[in-house]
Amino acid sequence: MSELDELYQSIILDHNKRPRHYGALTDATHQAEGYNPLCGDKVQVYLKIHDNRIEDLRFEAASCAICKASASMMAQELQGKTLEEAAQRGKRVQLLLSEETVASDSDGDLVSLQGVRKFPARIKCATLPWHTFEDAVGSTCKP
Repeated sequence: MSELDELYQSIILDHNKRPRHYGALTDATHQAEGYNPLCGDKVQVYLKIHDNRIEDLRFEAASCAICKASASMMAQELQGKTLEEAAQRGKRVQLLLSEETVASDSDGDLVSLQGVRKFPARIKCATLPWHTFEDAVGSTCKP
């Protein structure tokens, strides 16, 4: 394993063991649940959106390490972003997972998801939180 692969793996393991922004958000304005029936991963995304900006994003997951780590990175990355900025970051993650994209400094921990490309069956694990985020943006919580 190359040093770069080891670094990517350690980032994913860190986000899995110590997920950022984990837990329910009681005053969420938007939420959605994502489920991958092929592997059993489940993720719940909670958003607090005000004036087209993500004031808070939290998640809960019963999932594999890749899914939980991706959700943690997503929550960390999208805090305070506008919905447009968040959509752009989601597109960037798709590129990192699907193409031979050159990583940039602005990718931060998200670059570690590039290692998932080597395991095509696991790409859905990494993208589930991001798709669930998109679903949450399109929803509203019932009072």
